[in-house]
Amino acid sequence: MPPKKRNSGTQKELKPGAEGGSPDKKESPELSVKKHKDKDAEFVTLCKNLHVTDLVCDRAWTLWKTVQESMDEVTEGQKKLWGACLFVTMTDLDVPCFTLTQVLKAVNMNVKQFLSLVRKLDVNLDTISTKVNSALTRVEKKYDVMLALYQRFENSLSQSSRDREIVRSCWTMFLLAKGNALQMEDDLVISFQLLLCAVEFFIKRCPPDLLQPLYKSAISKVQSPPTRTSRRNQSKAKSRPPEPQVDLQLLETLCKENECNTEEVKNVYQTSFLAFLDSLDLSRSTDLPQVNSLNQQYNEHYLKSRDIDDRLFLDGDETILPPKIEITQVERTPKKNLQEEDSVIIPPQTPIKAAMASIQQLRGDLVSSGDQPSTTLATYFKNCTIDPTQGMLKRLEMLGQTFSQRFSQAVGPRFIIIGKQRFTLGVRLYYKVMEEMLKSEEKRLSVQNFSKLLNDSTFHTSLLACALEVVMATYGESSFKAGGYNQANGSETAETDLCFPWILDVFSLAAFDFYKVIESFIKAEPTLSKDIVKHLETCENLIMEKIAWRTGSVLFELLKQEHEGGAAEQAEAPASFNQPLQHNHTAADLYLSPMHPGLRVLPPESPAPPNSQHASQPQNQPALQPGGQTPRHLKSNSLSLFYKKLYRLAYTRLKLLCSYLLSFNPELEPIIWTLFQHTLQHEYELMKNRHLDQLMMSAMYAICKVKSVDLRFKTIVTAYKNMPNTNQETFKHVLISDGHYDSIIVFYNQVFMQRLKTNILQYASPRPPTLSPIPQIPRSPYKFPNSPLRVPGSNNVYISPLKSPRMSPGIMTPRSRMLVSIGESFGLSNRFQKINQMVNSSDRSFKRTLDLGPTPKPLKRLRFDVDGQDEADGSKSGGDSTLIQKLAEMSSTRSRMQEQKMKEDAESRRE
Repeated sequence: MPPKKRNSGTQKELKPGAEGGSPDKKESPELSVKKHKDKDAEFVTLCKNLHVTDLVCDRAWTLWKTVQESMDEVTEGQKKLWGACLFVTMTDLDVPCFTLTQVLKAVNMNVKQFLSLVRKLDVNLDTISTKVNSALTRVEKKYDVMLALYQRFENSLSQSSRDREIVRSCWTMFLLAKGNALQMEDDLVISFQLLLCAVEFFIKRCPPDLLQPLYKSAISKVQSPPTRTSRRNQSKAKSRPPEPQVDLQLLETLCKENECNTEEVKNVYQTSFLAFLDSLDLSRSTDLPQVNSLNQQYNEHYLKSRDIDDRLFLDGDETILPPKIEITQVERTPKKNLQEEDSVIIPPQTPIKAAMASIQQLRGDLVSSGDQPSTTLATYFKNCTIDPTQGMLKRLEMLGQTFSQRFSQAVGPRFIIIGKQRFTLGVRLYYKVMEEMLKSEEKRLSVQNFSKLLNDSTFHTSLLACALEVVMATYGESSFKAGGYNQANGSETAETDLCFPWILDVFSLAAFDFYKVIESFIKAEPTLSKDIVKHLETCENLIMEKIAWRTGSVLFELLKQEHEGGAAEQAEAPASFNQPLQHNHTAADLYLSPMHPGLRVLPPESPAPPNSQHASQPQNQPALQPGGQTPRHLKSNSLSLFYKKLYRLAYTRLKLLCSYLLSFNPELEPIIWTLFQHTLQHEYELMKNRHLDQLMMSAMYAICKVKSVDLRFKTIVTAYKNMPNTNQETFKHVLISDGHYDSIIVFYNQVFMQRLKTNILQYASPRPPTLSPIPQIPRSPYKFPNSPLRVPGSNNVYISPLKSPRMSPGIMTPRSRMLVSIGESFGLSNRFQKINQMVNSSDRSFKRTLDLGPTPKPLKRLRFDVDGQDEADGSKSGGDSTLIQKLAEMSSTRSRMQEQKMKEDAESRRE
């Protein structure tokens, strides 16, 4: 269909849609030009062409003025920025004025360029709301999937039919089928399987002279005349029409050519694609569908979704196809870009090829694994004091039904059979890993009776959930591109997202219990690909960062027992941070032996069972939540290991953020880490329903504040956005009190600083707290050299720290008020200019006003609206700390670290 005809259809459909979707029903959907004489005439014309309402026009213009004031320079054309502002406003207000394709054409931009431009509007970190950010991520993920599918489709159809009208009809039918059947728009594998179904449908109906020999031979059976029905059965045939024929030979040919599993595609065809054909009255037709009819139906779907018109792929439209360089990069095999290898012809590793290869590998690894326990597993079950077989089978049946139903709710109502297929693969992997775990435990403990472990429902559910997470990740249905678990917090799209921790919610499984099985699972299944291992490690990190800290988590109960029971003052001794993370705890230890003896000797009435009896003598094992008979000084194995990993994760992220922001203040990193570690150890309640990175950013700001280092929260969160696996929700949506959320700055002022101000101020005293040891991070330890520092860019210039006294704490009075974060400017001054000013200035003293004024009203959004003011006191910023003070701080910090290291070495030698 020509673009002009599509645009005319858009205008007819959008007017009533805009009126119905407007939040203000009294407002006319038509734009009144007279009301907008105060705005740029070209902006109003753009609004009129896009059929926006007066409300959207006004809000978008206000947004444009804000962006114009905030941006240092407008590098993009005004019209493009106007289009971005209109898109943001329309999405925020949920007023369906135009589609994404229409605005792309209006401002003449490619979809990738436009999405990048919209994100650039977030100069003040409050322009792009969570709603807009989610919409951008959804569009981007869907576009990436559609681009990969079209590239594969174009290649496939070039080998089957060169008739452009047939190609257009086939692609449009696929778009309709995908929109009709799939709720998960970014599911690459099922979308590709639907595409194969559409291709099969059209190949069967194409004239033979348009087909390649491969397809001609594959459909010869279908092209044969139908068999006549005998007179005796004619009445039955009329009352019950024959089922539409699925050409398995052609389907197998297509699947083999595309390295796709035939059984899965057949199920998609029979359960979803045929239902779609029935809705169009095409399932029993032998003719090709009408192009105009398909276009009309897709046009309705496209206008309703306000999305990209994916038919434009067929036209090579510049707004939808990426630059040719990007296509080359997508199709190029990774790690094969060396010039000497350019002459080697390597098959392109497209997203679809990569997905199909991963699925083939998984299914190949599970060929020998059955749907029932193996003989070896059955022997282990029989050796148990209580045979777990029946309980396990009942559990699998119940969880299988739950999984399939929830899978179909998320993916599409007709995909319950696909959910059962995923579950079957998961069960096979579950059996395989369980067998390897038991073999390893038998070798380690020299026992064969694992009754306690194999009758533990939590262990089985966790192991099965981990297996299913591997299966869904292999199929690309669980990823973290959209921020992952953050979408589960009340988002409307949470039920159409299988991203972790969806599986925990399906099985009502505690995140802390799931974490216990991850490491053992990876060790027991060496065939897991690097991508899957990385995926599981990311799941583990998400648990430690946030998921395990939700209300009701068993983690808080264990921490409460640790602090109240007298076993130890902390979950993990700081002295062990700088030791390698080596342990011999298996999943059996973590599930069955959650408590281990503390530093004191157990009383005679509560003997501790030896390690060799952990799995074979369950009667000696304490429960997860010990009762009155359990010794109070027992310490949790699972909690200890959790905290060891948590500290290493926390320091790794802090180290990365410090490398972005504090390269000129390396002495601050161990101090920030000490406060950060103290918070996790002693103020763990601050983690409840919050994120690890929220405490990290607050600790960094607090130490920089007390050390008089000019580091703004805007600078911190801007750098934080560039870190991997981050989401803007982390600093824009922080729990303040019950049910009340605000920015990271309000959290710092009202919660973090209030709870820790006494501890924070100690770092400004002549006798600051002892530094916490640095956790040992493989391959990237942050080193503090004892020798003088070499000046960057020179070969023989070094600086030795001056041994001057610390800055007097008197200049920081009143002590608590100086810690508060007060409205700061996002300003656009260059940090390097500040450094140059500091070095070249003749007056190296640092002055602050003591008239702090009233406490400001909490910020409702993440913004600072007093230009040029310091966050702490509202005065004009006078520059960074002096060079002399910095060097003194560095010298003092190093001296304390050396003294502390000497003490630790002496203690380790005594041990």
